[in-house]
Amino acid sequence: MIDTHRLMIFRSVVATGSVNGAAAVLGYTPSAVSQHLAALQRETKLRLFERVGRGIEPTPAGRVLAAEASRVMSQIDDLDATIADLRAGTVDRIVVNSFSSAVGNWMPDVVATLTHEFPHTRVLLRTEEETEAVLDARRPDIALVVRIGRAADVPGYCEHELVTEPYVVVLPADHELAGRSVVDTAELAPYRFVDNDTYHGPCRQAMMDACAAAGFSPRFVVETSEHGAAMEFVARGIGVTVLPRLGATHVPQGAVAVPLQNPTPERTISVYVKDSRALDPVVARALELLRGCVLRPQAGHAKTA
Repeated sequence: MIDTHRLMIFRSVVATGSVNGAAAVLGYTPSAVSQHLAALQRETKLRLFERVGRGIEPTPAGRVLAAEASRVMSQIDDLDATIADLRAGTVDRIVVNSFSSAVGNWMPDVVATLTHEFPHTRVLLRTEEETEAVLDARRPDIALVVRIGRAADVPGYCEHELVTEPYVVVLPADHELAGRSVVDTAELAPYRFVDNDTYHGPCRQAMMDACAAAGFSPRFVVETSEHGAAMEFVARGIGVTVLPRLGATHVPQGAVAVPLQNPTPERTISVYVKDSRALDPVVARALELLRGCVLRPQAGHAKTA
């Protein structure tokens, strides 16, 4: 069995980039960290590091183990929190996974209402990639998931579709298309693009599929994983960006959002609820609140057709 304490030390070495860095962070001596790494390599029968100059770098196997270690340590942290709840005489805690644009736009009101109506419940909100695969690996009580196409079956969960939403193009305010009420996707072909999803997830795929259907591939000049950052680049005239309507709720000054057509990229947002928590009143209320978020008028400067 792998020693989880050694996994924690190994993860720290990878994160800091050195034995000395991990030792400083953890309060150990460098020799103690090195001994734990050597023991972990013996346990796993894997070569986890290699010498590069005066330092070390993880091997391909080491990088895989580091990623898995992060997942395992996160689950242990969750278990520790549950044990703390049990010791305190309460198990009222829900774990919610959500993608970033929903975290920024929906979850503040949802969490505020839950903590007001259920004051003894603790809400653990995690920002995750928006796929069913991540859901299956992390096993939260509730998860907001983005998909294009049919919903996937995830064992132990029930899927509730919230909304299928269109995408918009965010343009510099002085752009020649900025005054339009709607833009054909093909009209974006000549312009530079700012990417807003470097994870290459389903949100980006919906945009790429629409551009392909319109006969072109976007020419990216900036790549970022943040909708807000991408729109700031647009506001400064660097390019245009295409993103879901929810992601364009707060368009910065100097930019405008215009609906797309022919074709209109779309994504579907679903809520997955763990079967074992489906009858929990806190979880049921969270689902009700999320459904209400879909019906709520959105703020921002986005134009409508």
